[in-house]
Amino acid sequence: MTILCVRFQLPSAHETAFPELLGLLEEFTPVVEALPPDGALADLRGAERYFGRGAVELAPVIRVRALALHGVDCVIGAGPGPMLARVAQRAARPGVTCAVSADEARDFLAGKPVAALPGVGAATARTLCEYGLDTLGRVAAAPLSTLQRLVGAKAGRELHEKANGVDRGRVVPNAVSRSLAAERRFPRDELDPVRHRRALLSAGEELGARLRAAEKVCRTLTLTVRYADLPHSRTGSSGGTPVSTTRGRTLGEPTAHSADLTRTAYSLYEALGLQRARVRAIALRAEGLGPADRASHQLTFDPADEKARRIEEVADRARAKFGPRAVMPGGLAA
Repeated sequence: MTILCVRFQLPSAHETAFPELLGLLEEFTPVVEALPPDGALADLRGAERYFGRGAVELAPVIRVRALALHGVDCVIGAGPGPMLARVAQRAARPGVTCAVSADEARDFLAGKPVAALPGVGAATARTLCEYGLDTLGRVAAAPLSTLQRLVGAKAGRELHEKANGVDRGRVVPNAVSRSLAAERRFPRDELDPVRHRRALLSAGEELGARLRAAEKVCRTLTLTVRYADLPHSRTGSSGGTPVSTTRGRTLGEPTAHSADLTRTAYSLYEALGLQRARVRAIALRAEGLGPADRASHQLTFDPADEKARRIEEVADRARAKFGPRAVMPGGLAA
């Protein structure tokens, strides 16, 4: 089971948090398909290798982070494909992940109404019910030729396969998921600017790798620096509540090049003019994502830039083969 379907229980006051919740999922995997207004599919195959845990084990981690960071609970279903994950999510309860394996799929679906199957609309469900095919178990047992006469050749074949638990779908990242984030927390409040820059390097490398893996480029980079407490950081007095500073910049051209992202991150950091700031965490967010194959790239004759891009290609191949930890960005553990 590698696919999660997550339905965030968003009250009206938190509707604007949906993009941030998608960003939370993208911290686990770049393969996220938004299901507006409050749901998403996430393919966790890469995350399973990275974390050494299965999707069902990662689901509670996602739930806890959504609650801790956004105050939003969620209902999660897991399955070997997106169709089964979506049906499982509808049967799940808050705090308990409903997981359906390929072997269990047919029995799990059998007693459910035909309308419970994603892609079966009201008109199709009405037609099937008129012929006594009111549950997925009865649809699965019906002859394929009968289903094709009722709903058409292609739709009938797909309906027959899905009712029998065959899930050939895949998670397709879409335009609603428009940002990726990488955060680096320090084990203790950090004053050393060198360590701050090392964290920026690590986060920039991670963002670049994830953008390239998703075949995306970003147009804007945002830096957020969270302090231990602002008064202590700036004036030397104690007290106060944790605060942060956020700065963003539109890039000269859309990019997924880690060196460009890191340079921009350094520039944003230096513009803050921090002096002995006690920093608790540093985060970078790539925004305004678009397909890489539609982005233009200014040609350069700088051999160092070309060398860096070739090194990136080698590192990306190593990550794809051996997992994200095969190449540790910037020397700072994620």
